[in-house]
Amino acid sequence: DVQLVESGGGSVQTGGSLRLTCSVSGYRYSGYCMGWFRQAPGEEREGVAFIDSDGTTNYADSVKGRFTISKDNAKDTLYLQMNSLKPEDTAMYYCAADRYLSDYCSGDFGFWGQGTQVTVS
Repeated sequence: DVQLVESGGGSVQTGGSLRLTCSVSGYRYSGYCMGWFRQAPGEEREGVAFIDSDGTTNYADSVKGRFTISKDNAKDTLYLQMNSLKPEDTAMYYCAADRYLSDYCSGDFGFWGQGTQVTVS
């Protein structure tokens, strides 16, 4: 099993930055596909950024050029650097791992953290 714990959320002003961290335990993070999602009140959950085992990344159009996903396999950690934050980025942010712990994202995420709140005003 995989356990995910997010941290690093908070309240920032427009234009500010935050770095989210997702600590992985239970099944060593060998670089399998992981991603960040977010959900604002009353909205559907949306995928924000994804990273494959070879470091290939994909981003939602709304965050391209502002957010960067990265990983540190040795530290069992996933990151999301968020710059130039906007009020519309306000949401609960979740990290997730591919359900099959595949090297390449299958689009099916079966392991989720509890989330960390990001508020931009």
